[in-house]
This record gives sequence, structure tokens and C-alpha cells, in this order.
Amino acid sequence: MVWIIIAVVVVLLILYVMSTYNALVKLRNRVKDQWAQIEVLLKRRADLIPNLVETVKGYASHEKSTLEGVIEARNKAISATTPQEEMKASGELSQALSRLLALTEAYPDLKANTNFMDLQNNLKEAEDKISFGRQFYNDTVLKYKDRLEMFPSNIIASIFGFKPEPFFEASESDREVPKVQF
Repeated sequence: MVWIIIAVVVVLLILYVMSTYNALVKLRNRVKDQWAQIEVLLKRRADLIPNLVETVKGYASHEKSTLEGVIEARNKAISATTPQEEMKASGELSQALSRLLALTEAYPDLKANTNFMDLQNNLKEAEDKISFGRQFYNDTVLKYKDRLEMFPSNIIASIFGFKPEPFFEASESDREVPKVQF
């Protein structure tokens, strides 16, 4: 009788470990999937920027430092290799774009240009999707971290080497109000 109880306990323990392991794998894969979705959106935004910069160049050629800042921030964003680098570069690019878009107030002809308006609307749409994607990513990371840290699944996570993923946090530059000088 004792052997049957021990066998049942062992089987239940094995089933629990398998179930917890599979749940952790599923959550880790969701985090990676959500990050990949953000990367797609960041790529879309990066693809819009050269056209936007070229359009602004025609109207505001003497705003060279602002235009160069956007291009430099874009290049950093597309060359980032880790999620942390991409998060930082994305914040810098958002700041540079804010400064670029603020220039339109000083150039009424640019503001009325349909090509510019289309690009600006596409960029705004991309930024909105990135914002939503960041929120969804962070929600997914939170679920994963909760599972990694809660008892008893934290024991299984530790045994199998599951590591936490970083949240997509606003950088210091994201918190600053852009300064635009004309």
C-alpha cells in the first residue's frame, strides 16, 4: 500500500513539473513573440523616416542639426542588436522625431504639403502601434516574471534556468520635453 502512495505522489510530482515547465516555456515564447512584434513596428517607423526627412529638407534645409539628429537616431535604432539597446535607441528616436515634427509649426508650406501630411499620419499611426505593442509586451513580461518568482514555480524555473526578461521602460530622454529652437 505504501508503494502505491509513493508511486502516486511521484507521478503527481512529475506531472506538476512538466506542467509548470511547459507553462514557463509558453510564457517565455510569448515574450519573445511580443518583442518580435515591436521590432516589426520599429522597422516600419524607421522605414518612414528617410522620406519624412527628405520632405522636410526641401522646406527647412537650414535645420540641418535637427535632420542629422533624426538620421543618427534612426541609424542607432536599426543597428541595435539587443532588446535593451533597441529600447534605448527607440527612446532617442522618438525624441528626435518630436523635434522634427515640431519644426512644422515654423513652416506653413510644409504643414500644407500632402506628402508630408501623409508621412506624418503614417508615422503617428506607427508610433501609436509601437506604444500599444510596448504595453502588451510589458503585460506579457509581467505574467512571465510573476510565474518565475512565485512559489513553487520559481523552483522549477530555477532548476531549468529560466531567466527574466526586461520591461520596455521609458528612457530619461523620453521623459524630457523636447526643446525646439527656431
